[in-house]
Amino acid sequence: MKTLFVGISMLFLAGICAAQEHPSVMAQPNTVYVSADGKFDASPDTAQLQFDISAQEDTAKAAYEHASRDAEQFRQVLRANGIDPKIAEIGFYALQPIYDWKNPKRKLTAYRVATNVSLKLKDFSKIAPILQQLADDSIGENQSMSYTLENIDAAKVKAVEDAYRHVRLNADAVARAGNRVLGEISYASVDTYEQARTMPLIARMPAAMMHAQAQPAAPTEEFTPQNVTVAAHVNALFNLK
Repeated sequence: MKTLFVGISMLFLAGICAAQEHPSVMAQPNTVYVSADGKFDASPDTAQLQFDISAQEDTAKAAYEHASRDAEQFRQVLRANGIDPKIAEIGFYALQPIYDWKNPKRKLTAYRVATNVSLKLKDFSKIAPILQQLADDSIGENQSMSYTLENIDAAKVKAVEDAYRHVRLNADAVARAGNRVLGEISYASVDTYEQARTMPLIARMPAAMMHAQAQPAAPTEEFTPQNVTVAAHVNALFNLK
């Protein structure tokens, strides 16, 4: 009986992932090697809001106090929406002296204090009122929001199952084309990955300007969050009967 070894690479998600490097598999008699991609679209379970708090004043103390007041206003917004402020993460406060570069002596003119705020929410219904209140109170700038899937393990399993289904179908097609019968799997490797999607609310725009252009409906009102796509790549080696 002649030795039969076949290698097939099927890419079902063109454009979604980069080219996969196949692991080294030694050619064996009466085997077929197949690789394929699969995916699973899952509803996000977490919304992440990020923005900057910054303040510029004549003295470092005044700048710190200004930034602290804005941070406290944000805590009040959270409390007003039934959210514990402890779940929000505030980075360190960075102090930057501001100089007048047009002055030959590089005169110090002010101090700027900045920090970053990150908030994760499981209850999507709270997003719209929080964004609206941030705009109303002119809190923060450079806002961005993304939907993510933190409980991702179940979605990975679904993506792997989808990829393996493609692998099995193609391996079986090759076996039938060669008048053989597909046997048990003798080797497999799996890679999974998530497509990250970040949607800026209004890119690089201060909250005060966003408030000036605000419409009655909040930015995320009556919209459905995008699904999170989890992809998998499976390489498998089957025996042939």
